[in-house]
Amino acid sequence: MTERKGLTPLQLDALREVGNIGSGNAAVALSTMVDKKVMLSVPRASLVPLVKVSDLVGGAETPVVGIYLHISGDASGSMLLLLEESSARELARLMVSGAEGGEMTVVEQSALQETGSILAGSYLNALSQMTGILLKPSVPGFAMDMAGAIIDFILVEISQSEDYVLVIETEFDVLQHKIRGHLILFPDLGSLDIILGRLGVKAD
Repeated sequence: MTERKGLTPLQLDALREVGNIGSGNAAVALSTMVDKKVMLSVPRASLVPLVKVSDLVGGAETPVVGIYLHISGDASGSMLLLLEESSARELARLMVSGAEGGEMTVVEQSALQETGSILAGSYLNALSQMTGILLKPSVPGFAMDMAGAIIDFILVEISQSEDYVLVIETEFDVLQHKIRGHLILFPDLGSLDIILGRLGVKAD
């Protein structure tokens, strides 16, 4: 594909707006789910080379939790909520009443899956509304492994992927605890141009 040097200002503004709308909707849904006030913010939105995705969490060997799902519709691909393992454990404890430290329980894993599903669904809905592109998420999966292994797994699942991914940095604020994660869209080949074209101007 054509070498990309970044998003245009118009695309970047649109992507950030998508993130803000999606995060606002997700915060309401998550607050209702856990009966606690959950705030979400989007500090940054960016286009990242596929080979640099692991660097978002400190490298390919960093222990992480990934909540991943497939996307079908007018543009296809996969989406991944990537959290450093320590951050994922803290987020799970904050969102599950009575949860303690130690091994992550099935209930905590389920809460993280639901968190990823709500966040991804809210983001995709906002993206669909702004672009007119139909984007349908699948039921989410859960993985706890090194960042490189999880990303490699997703790439095996995708037949042909783009060389760049869309990254929405997300900050969770639960009971005044701030936890940072990354919501990453892995577009199938050809899908990135469709999405970016609808977010303002055609890709370079």
